[in-house]
Amino acid sequence: MPENPSLIIAKAAKEIAILPKMANRHGLVAGATGTGKTVTLRVLAEQFSSIGVPVFMADVKGDLSGMAKAGGDRPEFMDRAKQLGVQDFSFTSCPTVFWDVFGQQGHPVRTTISEMGPLLLSRILNLNEVQAGVLTLIFKVADDNGMLLLDLKDLRAMCQFAGDNAATFKTQYGNISAASIGAIQRGLLGLEEQGGETFFGEPTLDLADLMQTDGSGKGVINVLAADKLMQSPKLYATFLLWMLAELFETLPEAGDLDKPKLVFFFDEAHLLFNDAPKALQDKIEQVVRLIRSKGVGVYFVTQNPLDIPETVLGQLGNRVQHALRAFTPKDQKAVKTAAETFRANPKLDTAKAIMELGVGEALVSVLDAKGSPTEVERAMICPPRSRLLPLTVDERAAVVKQSVLFGHYEKAVDRESAYENLKARASREAAAETVPAQQGRSKESKSEASEMFGAMAKSAARAIGSQIGRQIIRGALGAILGGGGRRR
Repeated sequence: MPENPSLIIAKAAKEIAILPKMANRHGLVAGATGTGKTVTLRVLAEQFSSIGVPVFMADVKGDLSGMAKAGGDRPEFMDRAKQLGVQDFSFTSCPTVFWDVFGQQGHPVRTTISEMGPLLLSRILNLNEVQAGVLTLIFKVADDNGMLLLDLKDLRAMCQFAGDNAATFKTQYGNISAASIGAIQRGLLGLEEQGGETFFGEPTLDLADLMQTDGSGKGVINVLAADKLMQSPKLYATFLLWMLAELFETLPEAGDLDKPKLVFFFDEAHLLFNDAPKALQDKIEQVVRLIRSKGVGVYFVTQNPLDIPETVLGQLGNRVQHALRAFTPKDQKAVKTAAETFRANPKLDTAKAIMELGVGEALVSVLDAKGSPTEVERAMICPPRSRLLPLTVDERAAVVKQSVLFGHYEKAVDRESAYENLKARASREAAAETVPAQQGRSKESKSEASEMFGAMAKSAARAIGSQIGRQIIRGALGAILGGGGRRR
C-alpha cells in the first residue's frame, strides 16, 4: 500500500482524487434519483477501505450489501475501467460488517435511554417545548437519585413515578403537568411500536467496533440496514445524529492526520434537518465543524444541495454533483445554488452542465494539498469493484456469523435499573399497607418523599461506581449543549 495514496474517484482529462489528508474535511454527494449517487457512495467507500480507513454507511435502499462480495456481475464496469484508463482495476470484495437496529439483518445496535438523552428523545417523540422541558426534569430526577434509565420500560416507569409525585417534586424541579406526562407516555408507546423496545437497552454499541481493519489492512465497511428504519424517518435521522454526537464526545482530539480514523456517510441527509429546531441545527453545525479534529470525515448524500443548511454546506470541501433537473422555479434555484458552490472553471458552464450530465457522470471538485477547492471538472465516476447485486438472505447471514463480533451484541442484557427499583418500592409499599397502622403513621406519610430518596440513595451508591452511572446526566448532545464534555 502506498504511503500517501490518492483516492481516485473520477476521470476527466486527468484523474480526480481525494487526498486522504483532506478526506476529513467532509463532503457532499448530490443529485436527482437515478443519476448514480449510490454508485458514487460505493466507490468512495471502497477507496477509503483500500487505504485502511473504516467506513460507516446506512443502506436505505437495501442495495449496498453486495460490497461484501467481489464484483463481476456487471461486465460493463470492466469496460468502463478500460475506457477511463483506471490502473490495476480488478473486481474485489470489501471487509463488511452488517448492523441492524432491529437485529434482523445484522448485529443488533443498541443504546440506553440515558445515552440518547432528553434533547434527542424529545425530537423523536415530537414533543413541544413545554413537554420537552418536563422530559428533561424527569431525567434530572432520575440522575439525582441514581435511577438508571436503560430501556423504554425504565423511562415509562420514571414518567409514571414523576407524575404520581408531581406535587412533591414541584418545589425542587418545577411543575410536572399531567398533560405533558401523558404526551410523553403516548410518544413512548408509539416509539415502542417502531422498534424502540429493541433499540434501547444493553449491551450498547461500542463505537470502537466501527473502527476496525481486517488482516490485510483494509478498513471495515459497516453497513446499517436502514430500509425498515427509514419507515420512521425521524428515528433514522436522530439515530445517525446520535452516532455522530457520540463519536464527537468519545474520540480524543487528533489534529491533522494522514488519513481519517473513520468516514461517516449520512444518506438521505435532508431528514436530519427537516423540522429541526434552530437550537438543534446550531448544534449539528457545531458537531460537523468540530468532529474533523477528531479524525472523522462526514459525507452527506442527498438529492438537492438546498437540503443542507448553508452553514453546513460551506464546510463540505469534497463535492460530487450528479445531474439535477430544472422543471420548477425551485429546481432552477437548486441548479443555480449547486453551480455557485463550486470553484468556477472558465472552460465550463457549470449550471448548464448540471442539467446535461448522464448517469454515472458528475461535476467534481476536491480539496488540494493546501485545503483549497480545485476547479470543478465534468467527469465520469470510476466503476465500483464490489458486487452490485445485494446479498441473498443466506449470504448475509453467513457474513454476520463469520464476524468476530457475532455473539457479543446478539443477546440482550436487562440489569437492575429504574423499572426494577420502582417496582420493588411499590411492592414494599403494598406490603406495608397490610400492617396495622402504627403510631405516628400520618407523620411518616408526610415524610414519604424523604424515605424514597433515602432508599434510592443506595441505588445511587451502586451506580456511582459504574460508567453509566457517571454518564447518565447527559446524553451526547446534552453535553455539547451544556458546553462540557462527558465524565468517563
